[in-house]
Amino acid sequence: MKTKVLVTGEGAVCAAGWDPKEIWHTAESGRSVIAPIQQWDPTCWPAKLAGEIAEFNPRAFVEDRKLHKLLRRTDLFGLYAAAKAVEGAGLIVYRDTLDPPSTDAFNDRTAVYVGSSGANYQDQYEFFPLLTAAAGDLGAFGRELTATVNPMWLLRVLPNNVLCHIGIRYGFKGANACVFNHGLSGTLAVAEAAAALRAGEADRAVAVGHDAPVEPENILHYHALGLLAPDAVRPFDTGHSGSILGEGAAALVLETEPAARARDARILGEFLGSGCASEAQGLLAVREDGDGLVRAMLQALDDAGIAAADVGMIVVHGNGTPSSDVSEASALGRIFGSSPPPVTSFKWAFGHLLGAAGIMDAVLALTSLCQREVPGIATLRDIDPACAHLPVSSKAQPPRSDVALVLSRGFAGMDAALLFRAPYR
Repeated sequence: MKTKVLVTGEGAVCAAGWDPKEIWHTAESGRSVIAPIQQWDPTCWPAKLAGEIAEFNPRAFVEDRKLHKLLRRTDLFGLYAAAKAVEGAGLIVYRDTLDPPSTDAFNDRTAVYVGSSGANYQDQYEFFPLLTAAAGDLGAFGRELTATVNPMWLLRVLPNNVLCHIGIRYGFKGANACVFNHGLSGTLAVAEAAAALRAGEADRAVAVGHDAPVEPENILHYHALGLLAPDAVRPFDTGHSGSILGEGAAALVLETEPAARARDARILGEFLGSGCASEAQGLLAVREDGDGLVRAMLQALDDAGIAAADVGMIVVHGNGTPSSDVSEASALGRIFGSSPPPVTSFKWAFGHLLGAAGIMDAVLALTSLCQREVPGIATLRDIDPACAHLPVSSKAQPPRSDVALVLSRGFAGMDAALLFRAPYR
């Protein structure tokens, strides 16, 4: 028997809101918050839309001003979501009741897993003015480097900033890892956290996904690849033409059932299983039959010990690119036949969060189960004939059971699936 893994805390922030329920209600109301880019003047950019967090204020995410010079925008998002999940789970309140030896054991048995796509071209921007001034003279560039570039640059761009600052802030000393696997990163942080709990490596874990890919160079690259839509994300619609980038973070606290029950924790749901597979055909290639997704879903179902018929709703990747949408629809047909449960996606509402996308979808899937409502895809007008077998709608639908399947995809043909059950009643 596998160790039962429960969800006891959650946190999320993106352009659609600062907590899971606010974000879910934005989508449920049919409102998209995708808007013209505000971080720079996008007039000359070929793509001008994004899902940005409005009125960006670092202290709203991390109160300690001394840390702001050590953290990037994406790190602030990740630390905010993690803090909300830890607070909501009541971990620190409970730990404060323990004696010193028990406190040490609690910290040693608390793990942290963090995922991000690593798409942070802005890390290099501080060097650009000096490169221009040096006019190709590397000697001049080197002589002026320390006087021009912030000495905190190296600490600010550490890829494990969110991971290490969670540990430093809370004193968590258990198993930990960073995952950088494009759009699967946050999803795999959850899967790795659950695996650590099942393997007895920890009693509880904080899983986080964060990303801030809305920056000039990234937008140009995605546009050049033909991946960005000009006006809206329209998954499974005849008008689907690409995705739109967004920013944000989401986090879950996972605990073994004995650990959660021992402190009488509030149960938000249950992690059932996961799967991950690669199609291994190229960096941008997508198989029309959705083979990678099929294998990831089969692994997740096997890991959970349930059948496809037990799944009550599906949150698909749904990024709005025709090849991904059609192959995703094909994969779901192969697993669920002619009668899949209600299918939805959330990227149309606030953009593609890349490394944070999958864990954000997981948080919203649990919210949907709690609300007993699967939000519609408001941008859906006329379904693509190749996707017509999917039960997608612009209107809300009831879930068919208390189990949700969450799908994630990334560059290089990477596919992953997570399964969750609704909270105990």
